[in-house]
Parts: sequence; structure tokens; C-alpha cells
Amino acid sequence: MSKNLKPIAVNGTFHIISPRARLPLAIAGLLLSAQAQAFLPTPLSLMTTGELADTATPALTNNLTVKRSISSVNTDNTESNQNTRDTQTVVNAQNIKNTRNVQNAQGNANTANTQSAQATNAEQLLSTWREHVKTDNLSQHTTWRRLLYFIDDEKSIFSKGKTKSLVADSSFFLSATGQQDSGAELDAMLVALSEQLTRAGNGNKAISNKGSAQANNNSALCRFPARVQWLTDTLNIDDARLQLACPELDDWMATLAPEQLSVMFAQEYLDNPISAFGHTLLRIDSQASAADFNQIHHAYALNDTVDGDTADSFVVFAIKAMSGGYNNSIEIDPYPKKLADYLKDDERDTWTYQLDLTPTEVRQIMAHVWETKDLEIPYYFATDNCASEILRLIDVVRPEKHLLSQLPYVVIPSDVVNLLDKEKMLVSTRYTPSDSTVRQAQLNTARQAAKLGYQGLDKETENKIKSAASNPASSMSEDKQVLQAPMIAVSNNNPLDRHPLQRGQMGIGHRGDNSYIDVGLRAGFHDILDRPAGFKQFFNLEGVDATLRFYDTDDDKDNKQPSSVVLQNFTLIRGRSFNPVNTAQKGQTWGANIEATRINDGSQQEGTDHLVGSTTLEYGKSWAFGTPRTGPSGLVTGEMPPQLCYTLATGTVQAGRGINKGYRVGAGVNAGCLYQINNQLRAQAELQLPYWYHGSSDEPDVRGHYWQPITTLGLQYDIDKKQALRLNASYDWQDRVDANEDIKLAYMRYF
Repeated sequence: MSKNLKPIAVNGTFHIISPRARLPLAIAGLLLSAQAQAFLPTPLSLMTTGELADTATPALTNNLTVKRSISSVNTDNTESNQNTRDTQTVVNAQNIKNTRNVQNAQGNANTANTQSAQATNAEQLLSTWREHVKTDNLSQHTTWRRLLYFIDDEKSIFSKGKTKSLVADSSFFLSATGQQDSGAELDAMLVALSEQLTRAGNGNKAISNKGSAQANNNSALCRFPARVQWLTDTLNIDDARLQLACPELDDWMATLAPEQLSVMFAQEYLDNPISAFGHTLLRIDSQASAADFNQIHHAYALNDTVDGDTADSFVVFAIKAMSGGYNNSIEIDPYPKKLADYLKDDERDTWTYQLDLTPTEVRQIMAHVWETKDLEIPYYFATDNCASEILRLIDVVRPEKHLLSQLPYVVIPSDVVNLLDKEKMLVSTRYTPSDSTVRQAQLNTARQAAKLGYQGLDKETENKIKSAASNPASSMSEDKQVLQAPMIAVSNNNPLDRHPLQRGQMGIGHRGDNSYIDVGLRAGFHDILDRPAGFKQFFNLEGVDATLRFYDTDDDKDNKQPSSVVLQNFTLIRGRSFNPVNTAQKGQTWGANIEATRINDGSQQEGTDHLVGSTTLEYGKSWAFGTPRTGPSGLVTGEMPPQLCYTLATGTVQAGRGINKGYRVGAGVNAGCLYQINNQLRAQAELQLPYWYHGSSDEPDVRGHYWQPITTLGLQYDIDKKQALRLNASYDWQDRVDANEDIKLAYMRYF
């Protein structure tokens, strides 16, 4: 080294240092030298404590030892330099580690402080939300309870009116008592939101990590997006902090791309008893199908139906469907597929009504559908069905209308359409004719042209037009992806034009020698003399119809006087399906009737009437006559000719205590005609020709079998949509009954 060291006098004894001890001393000398220290990093602790003061280097206690050390270093320079570098590396690494430990300690402290602040903030928010919920009683809000499937209306002996959710699946609730307590479920949801805010505030990146996709899908935010959205809107929660990647939900919503919702109504279809009252479903429109109604391949169908067992008999199926023995099934299919089921397979006209909902409301409804689409919920054919579910979904976004609460006891699909119209929820109406309606319009055009002499129409050509097998005419394109607009006037079957389904009546009449007053009530639906607008042509279906008769009795007459008050009739179900063979309809003509009714027993001399249980089945043919109606613009309609005649083979079983042997069975023919005089007046005449059998009898005045012809006449005049007058008359041609004729004039009120 170039620096000179001056000799220092030292008193003491000198010792010779061995070669092995010289290297450590050399290293120590280097560390104490100013030049060596220049290569070493200065520890932070020394700088901050002032321990590195600018002082002189302490005097060496042994000058000879130092000189020998330096000499040794100079002599073996290569070895000492390598050792110096190794030492320097060790020291540098230690200093870096120390620095990182300090930084990590500071970072951990900052993180802990941040997490603590976030947790405190979340707890404060949760407390604020709970106060808001309590103040506004949000747990009882219509929207919240609809989201949880709480049905608060006392309308069903089966399920409605219970103070718990219809959903029994525990996975639908965050709270263990959520099914019974909407407040507990709301609080559990608030806790879940608070926890998510805490995780988001702590910078948890797992929410966007693909590896955490399944965990996200199972989170409350991804499972219940409609609940989350309603709470964030109602409580003014910053939803930007609740953004969570939900792969399954996001893919599902991207596929549907919901922008607009419409109610699609398929007309009544007696040939399938489950569809006898009609059907409703939701059409989900994307931007493309919303812009062009005919682009149905861009739309989806949301259908709520019964998940029945096809192996069950019809009676078992009906009982289970009525009593909640089956679950509902939410089906989401491409709209063309579902529409083809109605237009082409069942051949039912459809009406589509666009709902007055914003795109945001539409997406909220679909978010709720996501929450419920896989649930097992009891299906009740008459009360909780495809129609009521539509109103429940709308209640989620329009709770102030309380749509579900306005429904009558029995829910009919056309009731929903009329209620939505009354509440100004319908924006537009579209009519789509079925394949049979399109063929019937072609047949009407061909017959009209032949009648005017423009062209001939032979039987073979007519049959080809009528046949679905040979005539592919349809409102759908050949690939079933687009709607076509056939040049057909709208049929008179828009359910918005129908009369109310319930009907009350009061009539005065005369039977034999006695006068009477009838009071009757019908729960629904429509018979062949009712005002036809709004129903399928020749539609005839009634359910739960009862009539009480009050006789004006005369005590001075013989003991054959009827009781002063009798149950004249109680009909459980009565229907006839007419598909005239000379039209484009492809179904059969048949009928069925289950009732308790009063009948004249012709087996005994001067037999009186008795109340019996009666079941009748009918099967036959029908024909339509006359000139079909044309539209206001002169376009031909797809309606059948307005006059109808029919012949039906019948079989009947009756039982009751008052008749001979307590029962009778009959077979025969019913033949009749319906004549549409004008839009307000209709008449029906029918001949019933049954042959009855009671069984053999030893009594000389008792017949075991006989004919009992009966002729009936009905005439109805419509005062308006809700009122009508009806005349009914009948004559029993059996000479052994005590009263042959019966005539009644009644005032009918629809409500």
C-alpha cells in the first residue's frame, strides 16, 4: 500500500506469529483500513445512530504485527483479494436481506392496517344497511318476497297463503331459516355483500382468476344476481366494488342477450286437456329480434310447465297436476322450436304482446330466472301455473302494481293477458296464424273464386289444400327460422276481446204445471252459445257450473209437487271439441260430460225427476257451412264457415237413489246445428236420442229399457261484452214422465 506508517515505540515482549494466523490478521487489517472500508456498504443503523463519526484511526498496539500483516498481504496478493471479494459478497447479501426484512415488516404493518380499516368500514356499512332495512321494512317488500317465492295471497287451499317460501331447497337460501323468514334471508344477503366488499377492498385478485371460476360461480353474488341488484339499487351500494367474474352466469346471459320481453298466448286446445284453457310463455328478444319481429331465430322462449310423468294415466296425471303432485319445469328453448310446437304440431293460433319493460328491467327478470330455473317447485294447474309465474316475474321489477295479487282464485292464461292490458303493460300486439289457419284461408279463397266462377275447384284439389301432408303452407319459413307474413285477415280469437270467464244467471221458467226461478253460477269457461269473440271458433268448455231452482209450489195440488228448492244441475266439466271434416282442421269431433243433474225416469208410469250422477262420452263428425268472415280490408280470414252441424254417438252411465234399480245406462245419438245469425245472436237446436237400460224387472208397470227422445233449443242475444239474454226450451218425448216441457228465459252476467 502507498500510505507510509510511522514507527511507534512499544514497550513489551514481541512474539512471532505463525503463518496460519497471518491470514485472519491480514483480513482484519484490511477491514480497518480506509481503503477497505470504502468498498463496504454503510449499515443504516450506523448512519442513523451517529456511530460512524469522523475520528482518527486508533493507533496500532503492535507496529511489527501490522507491518508483517501488510507485508503478508502484499506477498500473497491473489489469495487475499479473492478472500476480500468473498467477504464483501457475504456482507452485501446480509445487508440486502436486512433491508428486505425491514421493508417486508413495514409492508405487513401497512397491510394489516389497511385490512383493519377495510373491515371497520364494512362493519359500518353493514350497520347502516341494517338500519335502512329496518326503517323501510324491506324484508316485507313485495319485490324481496317475490324473489324468495313468498306468495302472500290467500287464494289456494293447497299452497298459497302460507307464511313460508314455496321453495323447499335449502341451497336457495343463505340463512338456515330463510324459507320461513324473509328478514333473516335479507340479513344473510347483507352479510355476504359486506364480506365481498371487504375482500375487494383488500385487493383480493381471486375474483378475476380463472382458477377461481368455480368458486365464483358458487358465491352468493353469482348465484343470486337479482337479489344483489335489487339490494344495491335500494340501499345505494356502490356496485362497482361488487364486480365479480361469474363465468356460468355471464355465458348464459350472453347467449340469451335479453333486451325485450313479450307474452305469447297460444289459443285453447281441447284435444290436449292440459292445454284446454290455452297457454302463455315469455318470448325473450335480443336486439336483432326486437328490431324485427320476424327474426325469431334470434329469440328464445321461456316456458313454465308441469314436469309430469307420462307413464301416469290421465286421471292420475290430472289429480297430481291439480294438487301439486308434480313439480314445475322451466324450459328455455330457441323460440322457433317452441313456436313450431304450437303453429305446426298443435295448429293453434298465437298472439304476442310486447311488455312495457325497459332493457334494464328485462335483464333483472332474467337474472331472477337464473336464480330459479333449476328449482323444484310444486305446480298447481289451476292456481300456480304458466300464467301466474309471468306475473310473479313482472312483480319483481314492478312491485307497485301487485299483479299477482290481482288474479282470481283460478288462474287462466287469458286472464293474465287481460290483466296486463288493464294495467297498461302491453305495448303492441302481433297475430300469428297456425298452419291450419293458413290452409283454411287458402281453402276459403279457392271456394270463393269457384263460387264467383273465376276457377274450378274439384274434390281432389280441395282435399290437397286441406291436408297438412300435401300442403306445407305455414307462417314459418321452410327452415323454421323466420316468420313469413301470409296475406290473411286477423281471426276473431284475440283473448283481449273475450267476455269475462265467470258467469252468473237468474232466470224465470215453467216446467209442466209449475213455475220456477233459477239462480246459477259458473266458474268458467265458455259454451257454444256465449259471445264467440276471443275464443277458438266453436269452442265449448265449461267447468264448475251450478244451478239452484226455486219452485212456486201449490199445496192444494197432489203430492207430485216438486220440492220448493232443488239442485237442478252441478257440472264438474263439460266440453265438446269440433273439428269439421270439410275444413282444414285435422282433429276429431268428440265430447265429454261429468255432472250431477235432474232427469226424468221413463221406466215408471208418471215418473218424476231425480238427481243423478251422470257421465257421458261422445264421438262423431261435424261439418261447417256458410260464407267465412272477411276482414275489414276485404282480406280473407282463416276462419271456418260460421254455421256448424254435428252428429255424435253417445254412451252414458247414470246412478241415483230415485231411479229404477238405482242406475241406468244409455247409448244413442246426439245430432244438432249451431247457427250464427249475426254478431250478437246465435241459435242451437239439438235432438238427443238415447236408449236406456235399467235391467229386467218383475213389476208389470216398470220398463227395463226404453227410448227417451229429447229436443232442445237455445237462443242467446248479447247485450254487450258482459251481459246477455238466453232462452232455453226442451221437450221430453217419453210419455211416462210427469212434465214434458221446460222453458226458461235468463239474464246472464259475465264477470
